[in-house]
Amino acid sequence: MMKKMGLIISVLIVVCIGGNLNAFGGQSYKIAWSHYTGWEPWAYIEESGILDKWAKKYGIEKINLVLVNDYIESINMYTLGQFDGCTMTNMDALSIPAVGGVDSTVLIIGDFSNGNDGIVLKDGESVKDLKGRKLRIVELSVSHYLLTRALHMNGLTEQDLTLANTSDADIAGLFITESEKDPKAAVCTWNPPLMQVRNVKGASLVFDSSKIPGEIIDCLVVRTDAPDNLKKALVGAWYEAMRIMSSRAKVGKEAIKLIAKKAGGTLAEFNAQLKSTYMFYKPQDATEFAESQKLKETMEYVRAFSFDHGLYGEGAPDKNLVGIQFPDGSVIGDNKNVKLRFDSKYMQMAAEGKI
Repeated sequence: MMKKMGLIISVLIVVCIGGNLNAFGGQSYKIAWSHYTGWEPWAYIEESGILDKWAKKYGIEKINLVLVNDYIESINMYTLGQFDGCTMTNMDALSIPAVGGVDSTVLIIGDFSNGNDGIVLKDGESVKDLKGRKLRIVELSVSHYLLTRALHMNGLTEQDLTLANTSDADIAGLFITESEKDPKAAVCTWNPPLMQVRNVKGASLVFDSSKIPGEIIDCLVVRTDAPDNLKKALVGAWYEAMRIMSSRAKVGKEAIKLIAKKAGGTLAEFNAQLKSTYMFYKPQDATEFAESQKLKETMEYVRAFSFDHGLYGEGAPDKNLVGIQFPDGSVIGDNKNVKLRFDSKYMQMAAEGKI
C-alpha cells in the first residue's frame, strides 16, 4: 500500500478555482483517493453502492471516486483543480494545496496512525542508539516528521545521524539486505514495509506513532467552496460504511473482507494494519478530536516541521505564511491567508443523525 509522502512542491501554484473541471455548478464530482489502511473503505463505499445512494439523496448525478496509485500525484492533481476532493494527511494538506494557494477544508478526520509508522534498529534498544548511524527513510514524509518528534523526545537532532533518502518501494528490501552485513542498520518507515523490517532477526522497534497519538492524521479534504450537498453526501456515505465496518454482524465482516481484497493484501494483513490505525468509527469521536486542543498543538508541530524542512517553498518568511483555522474559529498563522480549515460541522451533523 502506498503511504503518504510530503514532498517539496516547487510549484506554489496560483490555482484558478474557476478552472476546476466540475466548477461546482454541475451534478457530478470527482474525488481522488490512494491506497492506505485508513482510506481503503472508500473502495467498499463505491462498490457497495453506498456512495451512489447518498449522491442520489442529495440530488447529485454522480460522485466519481478515482483511485490514483501515486499518492503525491493525486494531491498535485487536486491542487491543480482536477479533483473536488482528495484523501491526504494533515501535513500534506498544509504543505501542498494550502501552500499552493488552494483554500481547503478537512471534511472528514478518518483516523490517525497509532503504530503504523516506526523506527527499527539492528543492535539497538532505544532512539538514543540512532546516534552516529545511517538511517534509511523517505525524506520529507510523515515518517520523517515522526523521526524528528522521536529525536526531540530523546534529546537528539537530525545532525546526530545521517539520513539516506530511500523510496518507499525499496526501503524494506534494502534494510533487509543491509542488515545482513551492517550490525548498525536502521530504518524509519510505515506499514506494510514496517511489518517486514520488524521481522528481521536482531531488529527492534524502538519508536512508533503510538507514542505521538493523534499527530499523523488521515483525512478527506475538499475545496472549501465545494457545495453543501456534496459535503453532506460524502460524510453520510463515509459514516454509513463506518457503522457497517465496526459492527460484529456478518455484513461488517464481509465488508472488511472486501476492503482487504481491494487493498491488495490478505485479511490477516489488513486486520493487523487496522490494529495500528486508530479509526474514528463514530462521527462524535471525530468531532471531539477536531475540536480538541490536541489538534491545535499537533498542527503547531506540523507547521514548524514543514517550514523548517523547506516545505513552504523558497522565500517563505516564516511558519506563519499560511493560516490554519479550527472549528472554534481560531487561527494559527496568517489570519488573512487562511488556506486550511478543520470543520467539524458535517461530522457533528452525522453524529446527531441530521445528514
